[in-house]
Amino acid sequence: MDISIHYAFLPHLDKEASLAFYRDLLGFEVRNDVGYNGMVWLTLGHPQQPSVSLVLNPPAADPGITDDERRTIAQMMAKGTYAMLSLSTPDLDATFTKLADGGAEIVQEPIDQPYGIRDCAVRDPAGNLLRINEVR
Repeated sequence: MDISIHYAFLPHLDKEASLAFYRDLLGFEVRNDVGYNGMVWLTLGHPQQPSVSLVLNPPAADPGITDDERRTIAQMMAKGTYAMLSLSTPDLDATFTKLADGGAEIVQEPIDQPYGIRDCAVRDPAGNLLRINEVR
């Protein structure tokens, strides 16, 4: 079987804050910016990975979600427990410093984990947890 990841989805709440984080801090390029009924979907990706994209979507745009579920999603996002993404970089310290200097919410500074990786954790403007692994 030949299969790969094409899109990954994370919720977002604020277009400009998301662009400042993903485009300006992480260096992702904007591939699509779609608005509909006051909601915005942003598709971004690393310039060196043209076939893999991150879609930042309105957290409760699905018409099948109930009002109670929307409230639960909003509560989980506020706590940073709704969504997570793992990224990698060859230079964790430089990436962490850029994020910290750029005002990212720090969850965990770079650390050597007992299971063999070195990583850190930050939250994006919507509260999504991003773990960043050092891969050489």
